[in-house]
Amino acid sequence: MKKYLKYIVRGSLALCIIMFASCEDYLERTPESIVSPDQAFKNYVNFQGYTEELYHAIPDFTNAYWTNSWNWGEDEIQSTARDFHFDVKIDNGNFWGWQREHDGWGAGWMDGGGSTNNDRMSKRLWPLGWYGIRKANLGLANLDKMTDATEEEKKLIKGQLLFFRAWFHFQFIQYFGGLPYIDYVLPSDEPLRLPRLSYHESAEKVAKDLREAADLLPINWDNTVAGRKTLGQNDLRINKIMALGYLGKNYLWAASPLMNKVSTGNSTYNQEYAKKAAEAFGELLSLVENGQTQYGLFPFAQYSRNFYTTGQNWRMPGSIIDPTSNMTVAEAIFRSPTWGANGSNWGTSKQYQPAILADGDVKFLPTSNYVAYYGMANGLPIEDITKADPVSGYDPEYPWKGRDPRFYNDIVYDGVKTVQGSIPTSVPDHATVRYADLSTGGRYRNVATGSRTGYLLYKFIPITANKYDNGYDYGNSLHIKVPYMRLADVYLMYAEAAAQAYGSPTGKAPNYSKTAVEAVNVIRDRAGVGQVASSFLGSLDAFMEELRRERAVELAYEGHRFNDLRRWLLLTESPYTLKKSVEFDRVGTFNAQDPSQNKVANLREQVILERKFSDKHYWLPLKVADVNMYPELYQNPGW
Repeated sequence: MKKYLKYIVRGSLALCIIMFASCEDYLERTPESIVSPDQAFKNYVNFQGYTEELYHAIPDFTNAYWTNSWNWGEDEIQSTARDFHFDVKIDNGNFWGWQREHDGWGAGWMDGGGSTNNDRMSKRLWPLGWYGIRKANLGLANLDKMTDATEEEKKLIKGQLLFFRAWFHFQFIQYFGGLPYIDYVLPSDEPLRLPRLSYHESAEKVAKDLREAADLLPINWDNTVAGRKTLGQNDLRINKIMALGYLGKNYLWAASPLMNKVSTGNSTYNQEYAKKAAEAFGELLSLVENGQTQYGLFPFAQYSRNFYTTGQNWRMPGSIIDPTSNMTVAEAIFRSPTWGANGSNWGTSKQYQPAILADGDVKFLPTSNYVAYYGMANGLPIEDITKADPVSGYDPEYPWKGRDPRFYNDIVYDGVKTVQGSIPTSVPDHATVRYADLSTGGRYRNVATGSRTGYLLYKFIPITANKYDNGYDYGNSLHIKVPYMRLADVYLMYAEAAAQAYGSPTGKAPNYSKTAVEAVNVIRDRAGVGQVASSFLGSLDAFMEELRRERAVELAYEGHRFNDLRRWLLLTESPYTLKKSVEFDRVGTFNAQDPSQNKVANLREQVILERKFSDKHYWLPLKVADVNMYPELYQNPGW
């Protein structure tokens, strides 16, 4: 922050006149090329060119390096061959590791070199967030210079700038707690003395900007005069739905036990903030369900299109063409841009497969304890994977049978056919290696470059993404992109906010027709999973347990779990501190056609590691250089 606050305090007004130009590039320009502020901000084209660079400051957390971790809860564990990713540091309690100054690496997408160029590996939250805040404030301070523009154009510019100022602040406070909220251009001739705000104080300022942005921005840029000039290029432009989504999320985070505790001393939900969250989400969902937006849930048959496309000329995931209306429908609400075609998948696609199927030795594996959240197709949970349950129908001798359809979409388990085409005869056991051998001691269970857990994650890659089927080769145009927010997340956040705001699973916002439990069932109905059972509707606590499980399954491995555990005050609590593997033996005749019918014996779980956390681990530590700048910018407790 010390380094990047220099951008905030000393940045030149002419810093980013040229669209997508970086600070360093601009400062190398000749004096005669400098454009005056009056000219730079005079009309919509110039001002939008200035604003566009903010999109290039959004970190691409999916593809920030050749391989990259973004799941830091109890959901995932890394193979043992490498130990530089942040998930390993978190497992060891080393939360300092998000900072590049700590060991030269940082958390991949959170810290390091930051640039608004076209290099996906230069998109880092810490430097670009402060840069983006400065840039947004400079733009807002010069709105009066936009004299050659329509009222619509002025609203579009102001709405975008307000959104980005709020979005970057929100990203910071959810990891670090309350911080100074910088909502004006800081003068360069005054010392920094901005105090840290409480979490709630920070959230209020985020909310103010997001509410105004939502009121200024259109639902769909294609339906504006300015937007019609860029048809086909408006999907990622900030709109009303994005602003409402983050307005609700900001309020829900403020309502959550962790954030409420640090602001008020009360470790329960804050009902007033929960009501505000429910109403923001209710406003968004009412617009969606009334057919007033371009957003909707995908049919489950196209669920994977949320995360990757293949054979579609590098089309960005997150939207589909509705065959009935021939219109684009997006489930992804907020995404970062993509820079470079094959760079979006070349390393990422290989980080989920054992070395026997792909190159490289960094693998990210779903933990057995997390996979257990994927319950049964009838909607009931699995209480203990080692015990039969006549109520849900779970049978530990056939543990892959009758499961939630999302289990089969996301998880490769023992016996799944992972190679579809031919395998050279020179490969040892070439006839059988195409089937995932994830039993104890199996071929896929190398702890260094294979599965430590007995499972593989295929939510973000097609089954053909291996070195035999070549599904990740350039010619297949595999494009991987995990969104920051999608519509299913909004339904579940609404359910949580409405239940907590009104103290019941049947709680609902006054501006939306569905109750909390009905919102959850929208997501389950899409997946073909049984609705929330009546046994979870008798109390708020029982419903929250099932809602947390639903959130774990629907949003699995999309980068939400770590922050969810933190805000629920569960990060330090067992069993959420455990990472486990599943162990079992194959018995009977192997069924290659339907591996869910394969019988196993001696099914059990083994603890791989237990994370030793204390209360200090609920927040990441600020950089030492930053907290040493002035006393009011103090360090988080325990660090």
